[in-house]
Amino acid sequence: MRYQGKITEWKDQQGFGFITPNGGGKRVFVHIKSFSKQGRRPTENALVTYRFAADAKGRDQAQDVVLVQACAASAARHAYGNFRLILAAGFIGLVGALVVTGRLPVVVLWFYLAASAVTFTVYALDKSAAQNNRWRIQESSLHLFALAGGWPGALAAHKALRHKSRKLSFQLTFWATVIIHCAALAWLIASGFWILNNLA
Repeated sequence: MRYQGKITEWKDQQGFGFITPNGGGKRVFVHIKSFSKQGRRPTENALVTYRFAADAKGRDQAQDVVLVQACAASAARHAYGNFRLILAAGFIGLVGALVVTGRLPVVVLWFYLAASAVTFTVYALDKSAAQNNRWRIQESSLHLFALAGGWPGALAAHKALRHKSRKLSFQLTFWATVIIHCAALAWLIASGFWILNNLA
């Protein structure tokens, strides 16, 4: 069973402190080694969840301690990752529907599938290079692949490979390429570009 509480005393130099359970009650000892790895150190007044355990002398202490804000951030990243996959799949599905209704030629659908597969592969190669300290693919090149139509594959790579998914400057530029590409596609469809070419 997990409990909730607040760190009401924390000695960072020594790496231990005490948690006061929600609703009051006896404080519980907690050691830095009892925290799940979350990328930041505990501080006083931080909200946590934890389990009770006993030390070698039978005294209560907190184990498997998780910072609540870290949990919320993890949940938000998970939801954002799912959104990216849904958006990528939805776009491919929309292109497929436009092909079926005759608004787009089937070659456009095949183009997006191929471009997405290539872009996903490029992301995978870049992540492998980063992990093995090899030559990296330039970010501008990754953006060009997305701008050219491979952005659904890039979204899948962000989620599946966890690559280039947190760097804010990269994400801002990436979403700009997605908007520009989709705006250009919408203009071509509205102008009847493919229909006129087919008639010609």
